Amino acid sequence: MDDKTRIELEAAAFRTLRDHLMNKRPDVQNIDLMNLAGFCRNCLSRWYQEAANARGIEMTKEEAREIFYGMPYAQWKAQNQTEASPEKQAAFEKAFAENVGKTE
Repeated sequence: MDDKTRIELEAAAFRTLRDHLMNKRPDVQNIDLMNLAGFCRNCLSRWYQEAANARGIEMTKEEAREIFYGMPYAQWKAQNQTEASPEKQAAFEKAFAENVGKTE
C-alpha cells in the first residue's frame, strides 16, 4: 500500500471514530472513556491540535476542541456530559496521570 492510500484510510478511520463518538454515542461520558481506555474526546482534539502545531499551523486548545466537537466545548459539555461521581473523578485522576501526565 502506498503512503497516500494509507494516510487516506487512516483519515477515514479517524472521521468514523469521531462520528461514532459525537453522533452515534454522545451519551458515552468523556470520564468513562478516559477511565476505561486512557483517552477521551478531549485527547482526540488535543492530538489534532498537536498535529496542526507540528506542521506550523497555530491552533489553540479551544480552537481544536471546537473543530472536533463541532461547537464550543462548553456547549457540548452542557448538552451531553453529566456530573461524575467522586469515585469516577478519583479514577479519572489516576487514568489522566498515567495516560496524559500529572494534573495541574
